[in-house]
Amino acid sequence: MSCPVSPKLDFGGTTPYEDYVHASVLHTLQQQWSKDPREMSFLVITQVMELYFGLLCFEWRQAQTELRANDLRAAVRTLRRSDLHLQALSAAWRPIARMTPTEFNSFRDALGEGSGFQSGMYREMEFLLGEKSASMLVPHRAVPAMHAQLEESLAKPSLYDDVLAALKRRGFDIPAAVIDRDLTKAYEPSAEVEQVWAQIYRGDDRDLLELGEALTDIAEEFARWRYDHLLATRRSMGAKVGTGGSAGVAWLEKRTQRAVFPELWTARSYV
Repeated sequence: MSCPVSPKLDFGGTTPYEDYVHASVLHTLQQQWSKDPREMSFLVITQVMELYFGLLCFEWRQAQTELRANDLRAAVRTLRRSDLHLQALSAAWRPIARMTPTEFNSFRDALGEGSGFQSGMYREMEFLLGEKSASMLVPHRAVPAMHAQLEESLAKPSLYDDVLAALKRRGFDIPAAVIDRDLTKAYEPSAEVEQVWAQIYRGDDRDLLELGEALTDIAEEFARWRYDHLLATRRSMGAKVGTGGSAGVAWLEKRTQRAVFPELWTARSYV
């Protein structure tokens, strides 16, 4: 029996696509606060970034589940997939970065004190990458559900914590002080962990090498996203105070200096 040439057009109401994607809901979420057409571009791209933040958090939690099950290959596949999401997230900066200061100023006042610094899902991303800070919960106190979620994430292992725990279960000498540390604090580099990664990179276990490279790809792409944020901000508003009252470029410059999964970078000097 031959297949029909034309697609089915009548579904007797809504479409399966609408039921699955909820596109009509998505397209009601862009509400401009100014009359400048460039604000729509800024608004949509910012919302796309938020969706990617949530997707990345989902993927990294999935990788944590796979690491805890000692399914290293599944975890690496998930991490590789998340790196592609990060690449798309970084690409989203390009239209914003091309705005001149005058173009950005045409709708900047509509933001009021709003700033990406206040994104709860971005903060969750940072926590999952090991960049923990209890003080970063403060901006979210007015949104109890988000505050509770972040408070819980602050006390849970980061993705890197689960990686190091998995390496310890495989017999590597990860110090107890690293495994049993205060998880609400930002991860600090360890000389012993550095030597573990150097040992892995000198070895021939392909699964562990793939894990190290997948994590390095994520760290590199995350650093690129931060740097692109810095450049976009510097290009559109110079050294002005940020929309949320932060130091703007100065604050972003400070953040770009921090590397996630630090020993994966320094261990290479010993291979």
